[in-house]
Amino acid sequence: METAPLKSFATKARTDLIKEVGARVTVVLAENSLARVESAATVRALEEAIASDSREQVIDRVAYTWFNRIIALRFMDASGYTPSGVVSPEAGRTTGQPEVLAEAKAGTFDSTVVPAKTQETITALLNGTRPSPDAQGEAYGLLLEAYSRSWHKAMPFMFEREGDYTELLIPTALLAADSVRDRAVKTLTAEVCSEVEVIGWLYQFYISDRKDEVFDGFKKNRKAGAAEIPAATQLFTPHWIVRYLVENSLGRLWLLNNPSSRLAEQMDYYIKPVDEETDFLRIAKPEELKIIDPAVGSGHMLTYAFDLLYAIYTEKGYDPAEIPGLILQHNLYGTEIDPRAGALAAFALTMKAAAKRKLFLKNPVQPNIRVLENVHFDPAELDYLWSLTKGNGFARGDADEFWNAFEHADTFGSLIQPKEQLIAPLKAAIEGATGAVDLFNTLPKAAEVIEHAEYLSRDYAVVVANPPYMGSKQMNALLSQFMKDEYPDTKSDLFAGFIERCTKLAGQRGAVAMITMQSWMFLSSYERLRASLLAKQRIASMLHLGARAFDSIGGEVVSATAFVLENLPSEGGGAARRRAGTFIRLVDGMSEAEKISALTAALEAQTAGFGLHLASDADFAAIPGSPIVYWLSEKMRGSFATGRPLSEIASRRGAGRWPPDRRQQPLPSPVVGGLDNPDRLFLHIA
Repeated sequence: METAPLKSFATKARTDLIKEVGARVTVVLAENSLARVESAATVRALEEAIASDSREQVIDRVAYTWFNRIIALRFMDASGYTPSGVVSPEAGRTTGQPEVLAEAKAGTFDSTVVPAKTQETITALLNGTRPSPDAQGEAYGLLLEAYSRSWHKAMPFMFEREGDYTELLIPTALLAADSVRDRAVKTLTAEVCSEVEVIGWLYQFYISDRKDEVFDGFKKNRKAGAAEIPAATQLFTPHWIVRYLVENSLGRLWLLNNPSSRLAEQMDYYIKPVDEETDFLRIAKPEELKIIDPAVGSGHMLTYAFDLLYAIYTEKGYDPAEIPGLILQHNLYGTEIDPRAGALAAFALTMKAAAKRKLFLKNPVQPNIRVLENVHFDPAELDYLWSLTKGNGFARGDADEFWNAFEHADTFGSLIQPKEQLIAPLKAAIEGATGAVDLFNTLPKAAEVIEHAEYLSRDYAVVVANPPYMGSKQMNALLSQFMKDEYPDTKSDLFAGFIERCTKLAGQRGAVAMITMQSWMFLSSYERLRASLLAKQRIASMLHLGARAFDSIGGEVVSATAFVLENLPSEGGGAARRRAGTFIRLVDGMSEAEKISALTAALEAQTAGFGLHLASDADFAAIPGSPIVYWLSEKMRGSFATGRPLSEIASRRGAGRWPPDRRQQPLPSPVVGGLDNPDRLFLHIA
């Protein structure tokens, strides 16, 4: 997909929408504004939001919401899901007024969408009997309101219900040439909208200027909190890497359970097991394949998982009309801290379902995308909850901790580890208290916490993620302390904490598929993480990507690795640790295209000469520090078992670190690179 036009459109759209929404805020909040007369309660809600957050934050939030809506409506127009173009001109045209406005001018309205009273107002505006400085713009605004409300039932995550102040702040000049709406139609052609991954690219590009602002702040020693984390950590995953991750976790699990399946024929990046495997998670039917992305972003991982799941259900003979709903109901889950990203992820999955069944939008199944919002209980509320739930065999302190676990959910996100053993009894107690007097309106908040906790406690068959990257130097005090308390072995970067967290989200024998920075493979600061992974998980496969795996990032900024782990059973996992995993070395490629080509060649040749290596977790554990040095020869690995440490023979000289510069980049054999302790080097005595 050509992304340059998308970036140009999205970055300018943000600037324009912030300006236009800001202008609307000024008009709406004017002392004698029409909105204060016709929508007094909504104006008060707007004023309260500004007082609570800030004018700038509210404007930014509403601008983002309208961006989401405009691209959603354009995507649906282009895909044929709207009877008439809501933001688009009539079919076959790329310029001109929206089709619904042209129809209104001709006196035609969809009465199931536009109420009679609204029709009268629009007609009066268009025939001049209702004065307005911008009659067509105001008429179109009313149409846009009506169509947004009409989609609320099908997609509440994208279109709020009537009365939300977002409606009062419709951007100005949407009918003008070169407006955000006009550019959306020109940029998001029918061909572009045939690929739902366009949603993810637009999300990344829309927040790119905000990301630059946050990183400039890091240079001035500013720290990141809830307001900065989404922009600072968002990185759209290239589709070929998504395919590798999903095919070798979800796809692999299905093939292990169904050896006669032909699913592998559509999985270009599937890596076949080296040996026959008999100890794996048993899946009796497709509904049992529960997958979560705990940092879902715009949903790219899950939309491709949808494709594989659709093929799986089809293969098992399910009714094609039922499959989209079954997938959204039973299989796909996502959590996110950015509400706008969560809305896009839910929208992308809904569009995948609609593409398979046009009538899906008439009675849709809501995607299991959970935005983790802050929920706090004060002492009086905790006393009330305890009065309803005590006597269930748990301590008051544990209960209070459970209820306030999501107090900072917009900062900690899926790294929160709720006390799972309390979910069932607390849920039962709360559901049984529906008739209780709730003076504090506490029960709805309690239900929200339980739903949050359920998302983060299921034993998922597959966990797949491109987690956020943020070093401890950029974390604010709240996040830094949380990492020290909850993730002492992985506190130095969010991505490492997510590796640890994802292994706990997956059930016994479940799979974890991730793309992360490569530093955890070698640095001594991640030694305890490696030791834990090699003891409790098995590396089934890995693409060691190195730098330049993301064409959207220039230079050597991100050196990455993509891998699939399997949780080992609590007993009897020793044999699995000795089973070889497949490692493909792609560090030399200078672009995505070169790395894809090298991967394809390695999968065809199946030899070390093309970068494919076999190594087991037991091989790594035998080396001091357990670095993931998969490329070592058997003779070199043997040296670690028979050789003597260099420190037993000679003293190190100099106080500087060794090696001085390539601490994260592994060196070729026979030297084991990436280790920052020279005493761990072994001297082989023949």
